[in-house]
Amino acid sequence: MNVTQDLSILHLILHASAVVQVVMALLAGVSFMSWYYIFMKWYTVKQARSKTETFERDFWSGGDLTALYHSAVNDRHHAGSMERIFEAGFREFAKLKGQKNLDPKDIIDGARRAMRATYQREMDALESHLAFLASVGSVSPYVGLFGTVWGIMHAFRGLANVGQATLASVAPGIAEALVATAIGLFAAIPAVLAYNRFSHDIDRLATRYESFMEEFSNILQRQVR
Repeated sequence: MNVTQDLSILHLILHASAVVQVVMALLAGVSFMSWYYIFMKWYTVKQARSKTETFERDFWSGGDLTALYHSAVNDRHHAGSMERIFEAGFREFAKLKGQKNLDPKDIIDGARRAMRATYQREMDALESHLAFLASVGSVSPYVGLFGTVWGIMHAFRGLANVGQATLASVAPGIAEALVATAIGLFAAIPAVLAYNRFSHDIDRLATRYESFMEEFSNILQRQVR
């Protein structure tokens, strides 16, 4: 019997016990989903950063805010998060400013609340699926370890029917059990790295959005004096 063929990864997976195969299939499915979310989130964050930089250049170029607002409204489906925050704040500001007997502070507070509500919605969208990546990164190694422990127990139980235990008789069972741990790590490591990276990028975007809301509020405050 060819030992190398018996210990190939595919052979170990196909001849593992039923419980270990279920664990491997679960981890493979989770890994596939995490990679899907990683690529999707990478594209989303990249687009958010690019649109934020573009809008900041347009906003601070000194153009007319009303024209910028109409541009944001007309291109709402392709607007970035910061542009939607600006749109919500300026819309509320224009609506409240048109009302009589309103205190300037109430007008600015209304615009800030509108921007804050839009900010929360945009952050929820940016942070979607991050919890899944965090869960995969923290749970997958333990699921793989469970498969390994079960596989080793199954291998040692099989030794009870063998007259003389040798390394050749126990090695395939232990090897196929260790594959579960390897798949668990394969699922966990990219998920952890992606979660940390995306959390950092989204935190930086959140800081830029919050700074913009404060600066825009100051601009609006000067217009109601």
